[in-house]
Amino acid sequence: MSTPSRETPSRETPSRATPSRVPPAERGATRIADRVVAKIAAQAAREALAPRPEQAAAPHATVTVHHDIARVRVSLELDYPSDLAAQCASVRRRVALRIEEYAEMAVPEVDIDIEHLHSTHTRSAAGRDRRLR
Repeated sequence: MSTPSRETPSRETPSRATPSRVPPAERGATRIADRVVAKIAAQAAREALAPRPEQAAAPHATVTVHHDIARVRVSLELDYPSDLAAQCASVRRRVALRIEEYAEMAVPEVDIDIEHLHSTHTRSAAGRDRRLR
């Protein structure tokens, strides 16, 4: 009687074509949601306006992203009298810089809506009235 021979299983895998290594940047796509870019824009506007008027609402941003281009609209409340144009220019620069830096998107323009002006005269008069009481 003969015993069946035991073969050692081969450790070699069947020959397959070795897939070429694909660089990570070419494996897929990363999509950053519009609301995430809007949060970056709103935070950048807060940074540009620091310090803000006490009663002013935080800046709000809406963003539309198409491919790698972000269209941004920021709503602000500012002190008056002040250099509104300079404040808006500062917000535009900071918002564009942060979105380009963090989201790697082009920002061709940043639209600014000034929703409310807070009078420094009214605020100082209100503070004076409070102190007199």
